[in-house]
Amino acid sequence: MAEQTAQKWVYLFEDGSGEDKALLGGKGAGLSEMTRAGLPVPPGFVVTTEACNAFFENGKNLPEGLWEQVKEGLSKIEAKVGKRFGDPKNPLLVSVRSGAAFSMPGMMDTVLNLGLNEETVQGLAEQTGDLRFALDAYRRFASLFGEIVMGVAHEKFERVMDRFKAQTKGGSDTDLKADDLRDIIAAEKQIIVAEQHAIPEDPYEQLRVAIAAVFNSWMGRRAVDYRRVNRIPDSLGTAVNVQAMVFGNMGSESGTGVAFTRNPSTGEKKLYGEYLLNAQGEDVVAGIRTPNPISQLKKELPAVFKEFASIANLLEQHYRDMQDVEFTIERGKLWMLQTRTGKRSGAAAVRIAVEMAQEKLIDRALAVQRVTPEQIDQLLHPTVDPKTDATVLATGLPASPGAAQGQVVFSPDEAEELAREGAKVVLVRQETSPDDFHGMVAAQAIVTARGGMTSHAAVVARGMGKTCVSGAGSLEIDYSQQQFSVNGTVVTKGEWITVDGSTGRVFLGQVPTILPTLSSDFYEIMSWADRFRRLRVRANADTPRDAKVARQFGAEGIGLCRTEHMFFGDQRLAAMREMILSDGVGAREKALEKLLPLQRGDFVGIFREMAGLPVTIRLLDPPLHEFLPSVDDLLSELAELKMAARLAATLADMDKLLDEIDEKRRLLRQVVRTRESNPMLGFRGCRLGLLFPEVTRMQCRAIFEAACQVQGEKKKVTLEIMVPLVSLSEELRQQREVIDQVAQQVMGEQGMTVEYHVGTMIELPRAALMADSIAAHADFFSFGTNDLTQTTFGLSRDDSGRFLPTYIERRILPEDPFQMLDREGVGQLIRLGSERGRAAKPDLKIGICGEHGGDPSSIAFCHEINLDYVSCSPFRLPVARLAAAQAALGELAAGSISEKA
Repeated sequence: MAEQTAQKWVYLFEDGSGEDKALLGGKGAGLSEMTRAGLPVPPGFVVTTEACNAFFENGKNLPEGLWEQVKEGLSKIEAKVGKRFGDPKNPLLVSVRSGAAFSMPGMMDTVLNLGLNEETVQGLAEQTGDLRFALDAYRRFASLFGEIVMGVAHEKFERVMDRFKAQTKGGSDTDLKADDLRDIIAAEKQIIVAEQHAIPEDPYEQLRVAIAAVFNSWMGRRAVDYRRVNRIPDSLGTAVNVQAMVFGNMGSESGTGVAFTRNPSTGEKKLYGEYLLNAQGEDVVAGIRTPNPISQLKKELPAVFKEFASIANLLEQHYRDMQDVEFTIERGKLWMLQTRTGKRSGAAAVRIAVEMAQEKLIDRALAVQRVTPEQIDQLLHPTVDPKTDATVLATGLPASPGAAQGQVVFSPDEAEELAREGAKVVLVRQETSPDDFHGMVAAQAIVTARGGMTSHAAVVARGMGKTCVSGAGSLEIDYSQQQFSVNGTVVTKGEWITVDGSTGRVFLGQVPTILPTLSSDFYEIMSWADRFRRLRVRANADTPRDAKVARQFGAEGIGLCRTEHMFFGDQRLAAMREMILSDGVGAREKALEKLLPLQRGDFVGIFREMAGLPVTIRLLDPPLHEFLPSVDDLLSELAELKMAARLAATLADMDKLLDEIDEKRRLLRQVVRTRESNPMLGFRGCRLGLLFPEVTRMQCRAIFEAACQVQGEKKKVTLEIMVPLVSLSEELRQQREVIDQVAQQVMGEQGMTVEYHVGTMIELPRAALMADSIAAHADFFSFGTNDLTQTTFGLSRDDSGRFLPTYIERRILPEDPFQMLDREGVGQLIRLGSERGRAAKPDLKIGICGEHGGDPSSIAFCHEINLDYVSCSPFRLPVARLAAAQAALGELAAGSISEKA
């Protein structure tokens, strides 16, 4: 019998593949690729993501065979560097870092300088001839190991450092002497012992528990929160990278840094990053010291800078994308510690994609796929009005662009709690750490007093599209008093501030914002996207102004014009209420006559703006109670009138108030008469038009008169009339009969012909199931996915917010079905309705017009089932256009892959 091959858990960097991110994680794949390319990478190995999943399946124990493979990997590192792990005379130290397939900056754990103990620290001092350096490495290891592996709060170690730094002249960690560092190490160990822990003296035990700690961090809160926000599956697991340490804290010719091959905020093609001399990697990203711009390295260590710039360019050319690289300089020698695709702002993503295509580094199809819909959405966020004269509290670094306002909070937990209650908050911190991630998600913006453009706050905010200002050094933050002060101005928790992430300014109060100016790169990428997509993209627009905005954002028509939105406003609402409360057809028609010219004027404006593009007008849909005052409001007003009548000064005043009371009582009786137990499933939509055909006639007359007027101006009109809430084919047949009658009347009066189509909104499960019979009377279908989701799930969109978040948190539902289309249920009804409708009428035009029309995942589904168009709000149009193009390109790629297979 053949001997069973043992599971391979560990890959040396030179044995790994840069293509295998799923197995090696992004960091491990990058290190393997750089090693095989001959770049200066400290030797090491990767413990695979499969080992992580096996760890959890094995009750959080390392799987069989893993530890032996780790020790074998260590011996290979020892042979390469000429040092031995745990050797008191010539110790090898390693770093232990996480690395998932998808970049999750700062969300999981890292331990540096592992292998130090009371013996090996002396060996490191003799090995390097630098006692201070050895002790500095040991104190870093002790605090990191205590925090990451043993769960001791970071703040406890930070307080020790702050206390000792305050006693030096310069107040910096580089000013600490060897004796200070010994005392700090002793204090750190004491803190760990006080929490019933101790750092193992055996380096191998240190490594074993550190690997387990990194695995455990995959299921830590911040990592889980990050995956939920970024829709990364929990099942992927993280790899662990074990690598020989190189030291940036060995004096003035040593250092560490993080850099991007292009500017991650603007996209400018220029090496962009930060570094610190005499420091280790965590110092830069944690924002503990404010770093120097990478350009300064050219002056301080010119040979190193030249080599680094050359490698950075080589990596960008190789990966054909902007890279985020980490490096360490040890006594003048450059070492590369990481390369990965760099997180970037929306503006940077668009510029980089366009310029790389122009440089022939990538083609236009890949450029379109490189920009995410979320990044396009960022470009449409408001910016601070440049004309503002508001008070500038502080200025920091423009870490992540955009403008946002909110009430100041200092705790990530409080930010999350207040945001859940609907408050807008700005999280203000000395610097953020990965444990703050949930608060950063909840906040409108983030402000930090410390840290640079590559600090944790900056990198994570850019990745999420959150406005952020980092390194606002003038902020004096007092967590205990829940306030910060700047040059005498004190801002307390709950006060409003405005953050301008594009300029780095923080303003007092709520500052006016304006819509952004879009760059030529935006229009270029959008034009490329339009060439690739098949789906048409329309807008939901109810007014001429909405239609104008929609055209500016590339709408190819209006997929939903909600006529009920035209009835709000004092004059219109009064006439609408009069119609609803009228007794008899004649009274209703009299009230409708007041509304007709107002509706006609709106339609004229919309037809003119759309200039011949299709306009789908939905007839009156919502329950009538939406236009009436509530019973509670009327009862409250009655009580106030009665009290006023009792206190009336004169009989004339009393008579007037009694008349008002009688009128209010009459109105209350009528409102009670029209009240329904479940209005969303009651007298609304086509039911209203069938029982009150005069309403349909008035609306259609306004529509056709407007169409004739605009057509008479020698302008094209493409008209579609949509009947809402149909569940029976006979409902649509009878409503179509009324529409056709009015059309013939108006066209006869105007002496012209207007082409038009009549269709229906499919928003009830029965309508989807009976689509073949309904299609007999329809020229088009538009799936109203908001109501279809409500009626399929039996959920109220307005009330489900009380429990849907819990459903998502507990994985009962993967996503909010009102934000992302439920493909299995609601999607099945759309697919079925489309197939049955087209089986009866092959040329039936079909689209969707709910909120899902602007959601990328839902748009991909619409492309997949061969719908003709999606319709969304005007400001989601660029997102929809890009998502439609990416769906088409994804289908092409899948087709080419299957052909090769």
